[in-house]
Amino acid sequence: MSFDGLFTHAMVTELRQNLLNGRIAKINQPYQNELILTVRANRKNWPLLLSADPTYPRIQVTEIPYINPAVPTNFAMMMRKYLQGAIITDIQQPANDRVVQLTITTRNELGDAEQLSLIIEIMARHSNVILIDQKTSRILDVVKHVGADQNRYRLLLPGATYIEPPKQDKLDPFKPNTDYLDLVKQYPNEDVLAKQLQQHYQGLGRDSAQQLAADLHQPGDLGQHYQAFLDQFDHPQATLLTLSNRKTMFAAGRFDHFGDQHREFDSLSHLLDFYYADAAQRERVQQQAGNLIRVVRNDLKKNRNKMKKLQQTLANTKQADELRLKGEILTTYLHEVKRGMTEISLPDYYHDNQPLKIQLSNQLSPSRNAQKYFSRYQKQKNAVIYVGEQIKLTQAEIDYLDNIQTQIELATPADIAEIREELTQQGYLKQRKTKKKQRSSRKPSQPQEFVASDGTEISVGKNNRQNDQLTLKTAHKTDYWLHTQKIPGSHVIIHSDDPSEQTLNEAANLAAYFSKARDSATVPVDYVQVRRIRKPNGAKPGFVIYEGQKTLYVSPNADIVEQLTPKK
Repeated sequence: MSFDGLFTHAMVTELRQNLLNGRIAKINQPYQNELILTVRANRKNWPLLLSADPTYPRIQVTEIPYINPAVPTNFAMMMRKYLQGAIITDIQQPANDRVVQLTITTRNELGDAEQLSLIIEIMARHSNVILIDQKTSRILDVVKHVGADQNRYRLLLPGATYIEPPKQDKLDPFKPNTDYLDLVKQYPNEDVLAKQLQQHYQGLGRDSAQQLAADLHQPGDLGQHYQAFLDQFDHPQATLLTLSNRKTMFAAGRFDHFGDQHREFDSLSHLLDFYYADAAQRERVQQQAGNLIRVVRNDLKKNRNKMKKLQQTLANTKQADELRLKGEILTTYLHEVKRGMTEISLPDYYHDNQPLKIQLSNQLSPSRNAQKYFSRYQKQKNAVIYVGEQIKLTQAEIDYLDNIQTQIELATPADIAEIREELTQQGYLKQRKTKKKQRSSRKPSQPQEFVASDGTEISVGKNNRQNDQLTLKTAHKTDYWLHTQKIPGSHVIIHSDDPSEQTLNEAANLAAYFSKARDSATVPVDYVQVRRIRKPNGAKPGFVIYEGQKTLYVSPNADIVEQLTPKK
């Protein structure tokens, strides 16, 4: 289901169970539109995510690791000023809308108690996180500033009076009503009924309305069906459904209208972490790596255009041998060539004396015409050597940039800093003016670790620094190295000198999954002992050559990756 009013209701139920009367211990803003409050409650730390991301807005507890910027944003500093050490005394959802209000009790500079409201509005591109003073309804700060030129109905700026989102003329489904009985009578068609339910009740997404319509078409008491549908959101069961088109859908209860293939999680937050892990990470990476993506894309385009021109030049130089042949034949039959001729046909003794037409300049002597052909031949021969070298260098540049592009696509936000650093060292980006203290405080990221079914450790490099470190320094010479064949991807190391066939296949799946061929049906993966790997002098980061490899063919499978991920 979508993050509609019903799912918001279920999430509020879950958050109330875990976070009420918890103290806000830490406040971070790792990404542009996302705030994370670390709440200490029930002897446990709960990282509460409030995301106003236009594509994946939500509120949940998250276990997905994040990287804080070196310098906190102004919004983060304001949140720390007002919320550090404060207590969450209530969590409410008004009228089944996609709005969650956290009532927070804190103390001002004078030590007097005051109440604030931290509000998240989950409304696609209009999503926002707003802190207001409850007594005055004055906005203290907001993650997305919205001025009068963007919204005439209400200002969302520090100092402005907070105005709630426009009310829709819909009923709160949790308040007693019998309107659904009339709707079932008026609209016997299930699909039409679903649309009418969605238009009539507040907070019903399309999938929620379809499930409710299906329930109301079941035999039995309609009132019981309606109430049972709502009751499940007061006792949510986190469920991931697999649809007939193989896509997945998250739900906070029984949604059997969409199929019976499902997987249950112990909380809605764990469900959302699993569901959004990849998509939300991609969104975060896009935000953090926007300039890297542009630089790599532009350089790739430039080098591919250069390659086309070089290949065209190489094609034009293929007539070099023909020029030499004509020069030799002219020299042999020089006595038959007269000054002033523009062409002549002479026997080609390389091809059974077949007549060969040769163009001549009437301004040159016979010998100068022959010399001109030899001169053009030598020039094109030299060009072939130069163009060949340039093609090799350009192809290496394309391969490197293609590999970097793949790494960005597969990266987590934590990997972006090292990719940016590498591109700066390689001259693709200008050096940023950064304080040495900040630059040195960041610890290098580590390869991702997995455990094979038989307990063998497997490491996967996620960027070129990790790949070089893992393959050339960390791995033992007897360990096994894997990489997709002629496809950009991660270096994978099996930490064993005699891995089982199953471990090899599992590691090969990791190599295929963490590569540009992730979505392919069958991917060739080379494997060889580390002793057979070497890095040529002057080679780009992450580039190695090898020999004596064997090849496995695997189908990338996310389920296998999850099974091999060590439990924390």
